[in-house]
Amino acid sequence: MPTDPLIYRWYEIVNVYGATIKELIHKEFGDGIMSAIDFLMDITREADPKGDRVNVVLSGKFPPYKTY
Repeated sequence: MPTDPLIYRWYEIVNVYGATIKELIHKEFGDGIMSAIDFLMDITREADPKGDRVNVVLSGKFPPYKTY
């Protein structure tokens, strides 16, 4: 486990929400993966009266599983 608090939180997000994200992707696209090779990411600041928020958009190509 990483000791850096921000990186630890990313691990936590994947650990808590990873299975749900996978199911939602499969429901929308079918069986396959989200590519980390053909991948874009955008990080922006989102103003919020309760404290600014970090908005992270991950955009990966969706190659379906190949069946042989």
